[in-house]
Amino acid sequence: MKIAVTALTTLFLGAAAAYAAEPAKVTTIDGTNVYTDANGMTLYTFDKDTTGKSSCDGDCAVKWPPFEAAAGATAEGDWTVVERTDGSMMWAYEGKPLYTYEGDKKAGDATGDGMGGVWHLAKAE
Repeated sequence: MKIAVTALTTLFLGAAAAYAAEPAKVTTIDGTNVYTDANGMTLYTFDKDTTGKSSCDGDCAVKWPPFEAAAGATAEGDWTVVERTDGSMMWAYEGKPLYTYEGDKKAGDATGDGMGGVWHLAKAE
């Protein structure tokens, strides 16, 4: 009996580890469900990016910090990890790299939406 319980516990824990939590959370801002980071800061997409590749480097990445992926982060479902030109890793959703915006000062701010006609809320649909 003890062996069976141990085996089931091991099986359960292994299965739980396979389904890691999403790297972002969903928040409603002005009636729209959007992705935010762990601190509630709004995430954005950039029209100049291509699937799985960030085009926001240098000064752009200062104003639009990449949504950093921790070392060892792995893709799961619609969430992927993108390697940046500097070798750092960032999260992407459905192939679109994600960023925060330096102009957002507190959780729930979405001042970057529509900026330059190329920055958009990362909508959770």
